[in-house]
Amino acid sequence: MKLYIANKNYSSWSMRPWVLMKALGLTFDEVMVPFDFHHGADSRFAATLAPVNPAGQVPVLIDDTGFAVWDTLAIAEALHDRFPAAGVWPADLRRRARARSICAEMHAGFSVLRRLCPMNIEAHFPEIGARLWADEAGLRANVGRIERLWQDALAESGGPFLFGAFCAADAYYAPVVMRLSRFALPLAPAAKAYADRVEAHPAVQAWIAGALAEQTYVPEDEPYRSAR
Repeated sequence: MKLYIANKNYSSWSMRPWVLMKALGLTFDEVMVPFDFHHGADSRFAATLAPVNPAGQVPVLIDDTGFAVWDTLAIAEALHDRFPAAGVWPADLRRRARARSICAEMHAGFSVLRRLCPMNIEAHFPEIGARLWADEAGLRANVGRIERLWQDALAESGGPFLFGAFCAADAYYAPVVMRLSRFALPLAPAAKAYADRVEAHPAVQAWIAGALAEQTYVPEDEPYRSAR
């Protein structure tokens, strides 16, 4: 299998399936397609992705037959279908449905957090985070909802991850953990402890190490810095 991703420092969408596959021990080749934000014939990003994904976006999973699956939720479901015993989703039917629900909520929601706190793993913005927290009620509401999601799942499963063992739900919220951490947004103790466990997971640590090694600067992904 091949997984097409973009810059590890910035691409929250790419992080989800990569971390999931690493955590579950699934073998794949990584194909890095750096963001370039050019348009038309000048875009190497678009030219590289055009043959594998008509939507022109990452991530894209290519199976051993050359069949392409894109979108993080679609990739998770394809992995579950192909490797049903790997632990992509919880084994219990109701817990599996709940895990899919909270992933879908992340997929479609939390727009204020996404907009105000873009993923930037190598940077730390505690002062900006404190200002945003004071000024933006929508941000506080997003984080409050995330805390409740986490706390409810952990209370039912007993942890250490949302549904016991690390699964797609934890991989899906790993970029959220990066946002919360890098902007130093306040969390209740149980949510903070969970976020720390996610960040310490070996698959997440491997992604972070890759992000820190990139040493790149993409202005379009840097609303709070003019240089590295």
